Amino acid sequence: QVQLVESGGGLVQTGGSLRLSCAASGRTISSYAMGWFRQAPGKEREFVAGISWTGDNTDYADAVKGRFTISRDNAKNTVYMEMENLKPEDTAVYYCAAAITRFYSVYHQVEDYGYWGQGTQVTVSS
Repeated sequence: QVQLVESGGGLVQTGGSLRLSCAASGRTISSYAMGWFRQAPGKEREFVAGISWTGDNTDYADAVKGRFTISRDNAKNTVYMEMENLKPEDTAVYYCAAAITRFYSVYHQVEDYGYWGQGTQVTVSS
């Protein structure tokens, strides 16, 4: 199995930036589609960003489009999400996820992913 460990969360002011990292171990991520999800208190876990296993395709939730960037470095077995111009509504626990696939697609649903990180808290103060 693959283990995913997230880092980079924290407390920032509105308009600030963070870079989240998801380091994989146990397996390489070269054949995994990867995604970032978030869950705020009282809300369902929602899709934020995804990247195909080839790295050629990415997609973002409308709420973060233009502000967040997902990327992957297979040599480092790590997925990143750069977050810029953060807003209070971005406050949530952020989860990294992996899906085994040979399709070149981005996956958007929680049920599409079989492996999850522990989550990292992002808090944006107003």
